[in-house]
Amino acid sequence: MELLVSTLCGSLVGFSLGLIGGGGSILAVPLLIYVAGVRDPHVAIGTSALAVGVNALGNFAGHARRGNVFWRQAALFAVTGIAGAALGSTLGKLIDGKKLLMLFALAMVAVGVAMLRPRALGRGGAAQFNRAAGMRLAILGVATGAASGFFGIGGGFLIVPALMFGGDLPILGAIGSSLLSVGTFGITTAANYALSGMIDWPIAGAFIVGGLAGGFAGIAAATRLGARRERLQRIFAAVLFAVAAYMMIRTARSP
Repeated sequence: MELLVSTLCGSLVGFSLGLIGGGGSILAVPLLIYVAGVRDPHVAIGTSALAVGVNALGNFAGHARRGNVFWRQAALFAVTGIAGAALGSTLGKLIDGKKLLMLFALAMVAVGVAMLRPRALGRGGAAQFNRAAGMRLAILGVATGAASGFFGIGGGFLIVPALMFGGDLPILGAIGSSLLSVGTFGITTAANYALSGMIDWPIAGAFIVGGLAGGFAGIAAATRLGARRERLQRIFAAVLFAVAAYMMIRTARSP
């Protein structure tokens, strides 16, 4: 039953990722804790990072086949961000579980606010890869990698605008390129947590299977819904606010 519930939770996260893009994976940790029954917040974060990382790399392959990846920008951002993810996940493991959940709830609020705001555009130029762009991408890669590793989230809601600003990538190219970083940050975070025995492997496997299936359904729904996705993003942001409030209340009341 636990594995079945984990599969269903994974499908819900995968569906939200396919439907609205960045930000959907942040539901993984609260679902693992409050629905799938993972009691240790650190285990939930490590397990979530693995599942989200694997699912992101699967979706990245699809975007690569469609030519939606700017390889040099994507590779630089991902490689520099690995160091940030390793540092962030190391710090996350040192934080008390109760405090970490409270911080995670605050991060959910930040994601919700970001989803309500109009998506940031590039700086107005054509996609480029020169020294200045490389420096911007490297700095932003380390920063977003650290945030992703600390909270065990994909970080797509940060990575997409960072790629658009740092390398003047178009929105579709930024989304496709961002998945390489989401995958590498997640795998890096999961590897760090695995070294401390903080991954529930059976649940992670079930979550990945459900996430892949849900992702296909979410992408299909996004294609049909078209412009109404913006309305769905606002609804999803409201869900994040509600879940964040629930986490804060539960965490404050726990011994």
